[in-house]
Amino acid sequence: MSGVTKEQVLSVLGKVRGPDLEGDIVSLGMVSDIFISDNKVYFSITVPAARANDLEPLRSAAERSVKAIPGVTGALVTLTADRKAGEAAPAARPQQRPAAERHSHGHAHGHSHAAPGAPAQREKTGVPGVGAIIAVASGKGGVGKSTTAINLALGLQANGLRVGILDADIYGPSVPRLLKISGRPQQIENRIIKPMENYGLKAMSMGFLVDEETAMIWRGPMVQSALMQMLREVAWGELDVLVVDMPPGTGDAQLTMAQQVPLAGAVIVSTPQDLALIDARKGIAMFRKVEVPLLGIIENMSYFLAPDTGMRYDIFGHGGARGEADRIGVPFLGEVPLTIDIRERSDAGTPVVASDPEGASAQIYRDIAAKVWSQLQERTPRKAPAIVFE
Repeated sequence: MSGVTKEQVLSVLGKVRGPDLEGDIVSLGMVSDIFISDNKVYFSITVPAARANDLEPLRSAAERSVKAIPGVTGALVTLTADRKAGEAAPAARPQQRPAAERHSHGHAHGHSHAAPGAPAQREKTGVPGVGAIIAVASGKGGVGKSTTAINLALGLQANGLRVGILDADIYGPSVPRLLKISGRPQQIENRIIKPMENYGLKAMSMGFLVDEETAMIWRGPMVQSALMQMLREVAWGELDVLVVDMPPGTGDAQLTMAQQVPLAGAVIVSTPQDLALIDARKGIAMFRKVEVPLLGIIENMSYFLAPDTGMRYDIFGHGGARGEADRIGVPFLGEVPLTIDIRERSDAGTPVVASDPEGASAQIYRDIAAKVWSQLQERTPRKAPAIVFE
């Protein structure tokens, strides 16, 4: 059977009309670029922010219509709010429970307060059952952020917490390989996806939904849609911490998470050299601008340990991240060495904290995890920031 085409999808969507729209969603220009992979269809529908809740039936109708196309094996359809500067942010989707009703370990989030005279704004709710959501980020690629995020999550778990990890890098997901997970997640009921799991970690990644070699050529609204579905339509269960492995830089994924999710804090990963620190500062500045607390900085590849002699070499310099943390007044969480062991175990999908829990490298990550958890415990409940682009 030949694959599903965009033309087929647009044809059926051309028959979907809203309750009071003067045309179908295709002719009105409400449908984003359509992405098809393995006969699964992904797209978003742009609606006015103030009507996001009212038009949920429109999204459902579009999804049902696409799923009815012969050969379609699944569909990811999300509403994307079109908001002008000064307007209230998109309302939360109906299936999300108020923050006061969800389980929490001291990290429930209160109501957002608009500035005097500003339009009323809906609360950005957390994820039911998840106590705290933290972002692991870097200003640039190649600093070992994903390896750090995985071992940090495993370190938190080794310290007695219930932990999940969300791979927010839509374009270059690493979590499936680092956790040695293959296959597709199961869909249970009400569009909810069951997360994949290994080493006791619940995990979700775009890498589970598309083939590894698939080029993800998505614009901002599609990235936002995919992230929100992987976050809010996954059966995470009861977690103390959800670690989010952010893509490098300060783009759509980071702004989406900061704008729509009450992040409890962010961990910045850098290497010692000046170039990496310059980029790390951009990530730090972004999180500060959107009022996400900085839990601290990790200096990865801090020094090299020769496997034959155990001699230490500061091949990238040393202490740059610690100095930066001191300069800007945020905690320095620790130094992670560059070792053959960490690299080989990461490449093999057997992270060092899980595969060598008593080793020196695992202890470094566990110590960092303890500092991160301590920072989380000290933080007061956070509100999701209101972001207006001028």
